Amino acid sequence: MRIKDFHKIDLPRERLAKYGAGKLADHEFLAILLGSGVQGVNVFVLAKQILKRARAVGAGKITLDELQKIRGLGAAKASQIVALFALADRLRESESAGIFQTKDIWNLCADIRASKKEHFVTFYLDTQNNLIEWQIISVGTLSSSLVHPREVFEPAIRHSAATIIVAHNHPSDTLEPSPEDIDVTLRLKNAGDILGIHLVDHVIVTATKYRSIMRFI
Repeated sequence: MRIKDFHKIDLPRERLAKYGAGKLADHEFLAILLGSGVQGVNVFVLAKQILKRARAVGAGKITLDELQKIRGLGAAKASQIVALFALADRLRESESAGIFQTKDIWNLCADIRASKKEHFVTFYLDTQNNLIEWQIISVGTLSSSLVHPREVFEPAIRHSAATIIVAHNHPSDTLEPSPEDIDVTLRLKNAGDILGIHLVDHVIVTATKYRSIMRFI
């Protein structure tokens, strides 16, 4: 089954354009690269099989021979995937991704800080404060019903994150936290304490300014 055979709303390319990379699952990125599956195995199943094997040996260490053991994956596509994993591994090693200051979060929020809608974003960090992944959790006025701890911490557990940092933009350009901002922060802090995944910071960002909410907690 080819990607184009899926309903438009389910297409990873469409989701990438509409929501950005933060909303795509890992296998959806690979599905975009693969383009199609093989008879009896759709592209999403094939992508998940590749990721499973890559994670078992280490994505940056996987070989062409190892990938070609997967049914339906030819030499050309396998070569592209090996090159992709190797490049990602080099980039990860060469760049300093450590997040230590509130301004680092403001810099990473470049795509949302001037938006006319509130975006709530979570950054997932390892034990060295290196960024594993970030995701847009919700779009709309911040509330405890819109931002549920389950939506925030499920990816943290999946990626074995040690800590998280959350942020959202204020279209009003004010840095004052609302009662809802503080309530959401407390709920996430308490949930993180239970799970053993520490909430390091909650940052309000605007086009030109930023502030940590933690001082109000």
